Amino acid sequence: MQRIILASASPRRGEILQNFNISFEIMPSGIVEKIHAGEEAEQIAMALAFEKAMDIANQCKEGDIVIAADTVVVKGDILGKPQNYDDAFRMLKLLENDIHDVITGLAVVQAHTFNRIVAYEKTKVKMKPLTDEKINRYIESGEVWDKAGAYAIQGKGAAIIEWIEGDYFNVVGLPVNKLESILSKKFGIELI
Repeated sequence: MQRIILASASPRRGEILQNFNISFEIMPSGIVEKIHAGEEAEQIAMALAFEKAMDIANQCKEGDIVIAADTVVVKGDILGKPQNYDDAFRMLKLLENDIHDVITGLAVVQAHTFNRIVAYEKTKVKMKPLTDEKINRYIESGEVWDKAGAYAIQGKGAAIIEWIEGDYFNVVGLPVNKLESILSKKFGIELI
């Protein structure tokens, strides 16, 4: 029987997928996320998603469907997950009172076949003006860790976002609209 596997340790991605009419397993990939200088953010996000998907697909039975994603925040440079308090502060200071892009690479791979789709989604996000004190309070909330760009729109970070243009779920980490299209058109799997 064909399984659907989410190749992610992100609880947010799992929560998003639980909203739909599919049963799935979670198998986080163990790849080391490497960003190569000179690559475009879209290429990086798609390459990392594909590496995660292939890592898990190689451990699965033929026909299993593996879904993987990787999200980056871009404002001039690519902002990954903060390494420490100062890094989180630097990222939030860079993003505050300005517009940035959130790009999620998405890979759907059918194990041991040549059926594989890699795509990306981009959402524009405008962050409110923030004082240093507010940035420090937000970091101290603990929500910044393990989040690209050092914020979580689905949590306390919603209070520091002014507006978004595009797929909200992309900012959370799993672009549902794009995923639904890929699963339906290429793999015959319906989310609803």
